[in-house]
Amino acid sequence: MHIDLNAFFATAETIIHPEYKGHPLVVGREGRRGIVSTANYEARKFGIHSAMPIYMAKELCPSLIVVPCNFALYERLSNEFFNYVSSYSPIIQIASIDECYVDMTETLKNIKDIDNYLHKIQDGLFEKTKLQCSIGIAPTKFLAKMASDMKKPMGITIIRRKDIPKMIYPLPIESMFGIGKKTAPRLRNIGINKIGDLKTANQIELKHILGKFYFTCMDWIEGRGSDVVEVEETDPKSIGNSRTFENNTNNYEEIKSMLTYLCKLVAKRANEEEKVGTTIQVTIKTSDFKVHSKSVTKPKAFNSYEMIHEIALQTFERMNINEPIRLIGVTLQNLESRHDQKLQMSLFDYQIHEEEAKTKLIINDLNRKMKKNVFKRASEAKR
Repeated sequence: MHIDLNAFFATAETIIHPEYKGHPLVVGREGRRGIVSTANYEARKFGIHSAMPIYMAKELCPSLIVVPCNFALYERLSNEFFNYVSSYSPIIQIASIDECYVDMTETLKNIKDIDNYLHKIQDGLFEKTKLQCSIGIAPTKFLAKMASDMKKPMGITIIRRKDIPKMIYPLPIESMFGIGKKTAPRLRNIGINKIGDLKTANQIELKHILGKFYFTCMDWIEGRGSDVVEVEETDPKSIGNSRTFENNTNNYEEIKSMLTYLCKLVAKRANEEEKVGTTIQVTIKTSDFKVHSKSVTKPKAFNSYEMIHEIALQTFERMNINEPIRLIGVTLQNLESRHDQKLQMSLFDYQIHEEEAKTKLIINDLNRKMKKNVFKRASEAKR
C-alpha cells in the first residue's frame, strides 16, 4: 500500500484555522520572489499550482489566502499520520513527510471486502486527524505509488499486474514516477508521449536519455519493481533528519526554512540522547533523483543548534545546487557521549596541568641556581 496525504501543508493550515476552509489557499512566502509550495483544491480551480510565483497566483485569484510554512505543525500531524498507519501494519517505509509504503500482506490476507476495509482506513484517519489521504494497492511499490496518484482527494485505486496495460500504459509520460520535468520533453521528442510508448520506442535512444534508470524503468512498467518495504533502522553513529518537499523547489527561502527546521530537530535529538559530534553532512536529492552530499568536520565536538545551523547553512550554500530540490537532510556524525567527552577533557586538562606544574618546578629550580629570574615559560615571555 502507498498512502499519500492530500494537499498536506494546505490541509494542515485549515485544521488549525477552520475559517480558511472552503477558501482558496496556498502555503508559501509573501513577496515578489515568493513561490507556492502547496495549493489547496479550491486554489487549483483557478489554475494555481506548486512552484508558481505568489504574485502570479494572486493575479489568478485576488482573494487568495497566503500562509507561511509551519514545519512544526506539519511534523506533529505527520507523526500522528504515521502512528495511525502503524496500527494497521508495523512494516512501514516513510517516503516523505506526507507519504509512506506499507506492507499489508498479512493485514489483508483474510479480508474479503478490501475496498470497504481501505475506506475504513481513510475515514478513520480523517476522524482522528482531519487529514485526507489517497490509497494505492499493488504488487510493487512503483505501481502502488502510481495507484495512489490516480484519484485525489480521498481516492482508492487497486492495480494488479494484469491491469498494467489498461491502467498504466495510457497515462501521459509526465505522470510516471521517476520521470522528471526535464526528461519528459526529451522523451516526447523521440515519440514517447505515453508510458506504454516506452515499450515500443527506439531502445538505443531511450537508453541514451534515461541512462542507468532505463533498466529500472522497464522493470517497473512490466510489474517487476521492488516490493520490499524497507523499515528504517537507526544509525547509532549519527543523528539526522531529512524531509522531502511536498513539491520540488528551488526557492531559497523555502529551502532555508526547511534546513533551519531540520537543524533544530537534529540538535534536539542530540541533546536528548546526550550526544556530541564533529561532522555535519548536508544531503540534497534533486528532482532527477540524483543525490548530492557534502560534509564539514570541526576539531571540537558540538551539539548546539547554533553551531549545527551555521555549519549546515554554509555547507548548503557551498554546494551550489541549481536544480529543483526534492529532498534535503542534515546529519550530525562522528558521535560520542557528552559524558565521555567531559571525561576526556578532564583527563586532558589534568595532563596539561601536570605538565605545566613540572615545567614550573624546573624553571624555579634553574632561577634559584642562577639567583635571578632568567628562565620563564615561552607563553609568559610572549605576554
